[in-house]
Amino acid sequence: MITLYPIIAAVIIVLDQLTKFIVRTGLNPGEKIYIIGEWFSITFVKNTGAAFSMFAGNKFVTIALTSALILACLIFIIYEIKDDGSRFLSICLTFILAGGIGNLMDRVIRGYVTDMLSFGSFPVFNVADIFVTCGCFLTVIYIMFLNKEKTSTSNSDDESKGEVNSEYKPESNKNSEFNQSNGDQNE
Repeated sequence: MITLYPIIAAVIIVLDQLTKFIVRTGLNPGEKIYIIGEWFSITFVKNTGAAFSMFAGNKFVTIALTSALILACLIFIIYEIKDDGSRFLSICLTFILAGGIGNLMDRVIRGYVTDMLSFGSFPVFNVADIFVTCGCFLTVIYIMFLNKEKTSTSNSDDESKGEVNSEYKPESNKNSEFNQSNGDQNE
C-alpha cells in the first residue's frame, strides 16, 4: 500500500503541471476562454500570493508556508503508514501534499502560481488548489465523523473481549463506611 501514495501524488502533480502548461502556452495573462457564458471560464492569472492571493508579492512567505504544509503532510503520512493508520486519511493528506508540491513548483520556478479556473466572482484557482481543498475538507470529515466511529468501534471491541479500562477507579462507598461506623456505635 505504501507505493499507492507516491503514485497518487505523481498523477495529481502531472495533471496540475500539464493544465498549467497548456494555459501558459495557449493564453496570454488575463485572457479568457468562456466555457459556460460568463459563469465559467478558463482565465490565465499569475497569482503571486497564497490562497485567494493572500500575501501577494511576498515570495518568501508563500514558499515558506507551502513548504511547511508539505512537510507537515509528509510527516503525518509517514506516521499513518508506520502505525498502520487510516488509508483514507493518508490519501487525504496525499491530496494536500501533491497540490502543495504542484503550486510550490510554480512559485520556485516562475515566481507565481498559474491559476486558470474561473467560476463567477469566485477567485481563480487551479487543479492543485482543487486537491488541496478536497484533501482538507475530507480530512475534516475524517476527524469529525470517521475517526470517532473508529474510536468507538475499538472501545466496543475492547468491551466485547472483556477488557476493562484500568484507569477507572470507583470512589469508595461512603455510605457503607458510614453504616459500619454507625453499626459500631450501636453495639
